[in-house]
Amino acid sequence: MKIYGVTGWKNNGKTGLMERLVAEITARGLRVSTIKHAHHGADVDRPGTDSHRHRMAGAAEVVLASPARIALMQELRGQPEPPLADLLARLSPVDLVLVEGYKREAHPKIEAHRQAAGTELIAPGDDSIRAVASDVPLDLDRPVFDLDDTVAIADFLLADIGL
Repeated sequence: MKIYGVTGWKNNGKTGLMERLVAEITARGLRVSTIKHAHHGADVDRPGTDSHRHRMAGAAEVVLASPARIALMQELRGQPEPPLADLLARLSPVDLVLVEGYKREAHPKIEAHRQAAGTELIAPGDDSIRAVASDVPLDLDRPVFDLDDTVAIADFLLADIGL
């Protein structure tokens, strides 16, 4: 499996870029999975559901299965968050895993940047960032794409990892 990240500070367009890249790359016939890192306590379950009741009763893992999807919820219960490599190992084989977040990991990444967010670029101090997708022109030592040019970004990303 190949891995490529989309990184950047909050409100710089990471999720929108991820969504467009998944749609573009899957339309080209490749199988894509994603991993999204959240700094806050994310919960995909809702209070009152049977699966939530199982978790609240103390289950370490709950599998919620339906004809449409399967969700595996694992409670860390004070244990450390697993590293990205462990999460990747749990995925079924695909052509590409797109990773949102994990900016300190060494996998290749593209940085999403919006001028209005007022944040500094990560790329100048991070060689794992291979390109930047921005809503303004930038003078950098690596490729800069228009943040909305999904086709060009996908072309670059796939070529960069040999897909």
